Amino acid sequence: MVIALYLGYLAACTGVTIAVGAVLRRSGRVVMTGLFGDEWQAEAVSRLLVVTLYLLNFGYVALTLGASGHVTTARQAVGILSVKLGEELLVLGSLHLASLIVFARLRRRQRPPTSQSGSAPPWATPRSRAGASARAS
Repeated sequence: MVIALYLGYLAACTGVTIAVGAVLRRSGRVVMTGLFGDEWQAEAVSRLLVVTLYLLNFGYVALTLGASGHVTTARQAVGILSVKLGEELLVLGSLHLASLIVFARLRRRQRPPTSQSGSAPPWATPRSRAGASARAS
């Protein structure tokens, strides 16, 4: 029963971590490009952040892998697995929140002091399409 618990925990945590990493890489690239201005640098920082997420998260999973107590029934295994997965999701959410706070502070430092507070961030403004100016003329 304990082996099944470990395998289920590892499979669920691996799947969730990889899915969150993929979403952060895809969506974070837009934010990073707005923050750094250079798409190549934004992609590099985004990859580094995803690797950091993987290392921190899988390190936490390795530390919390052991089951507390003696697991004899499927009900106990499901209970332990749900607590472990809940902890895992809290760690992932905390890591994501911490990175958002850091980027918000970086963004605030990059704004010029005369900037209007109501203006949209660069990643929220629509990009002009090639030929759009020719059609407007």
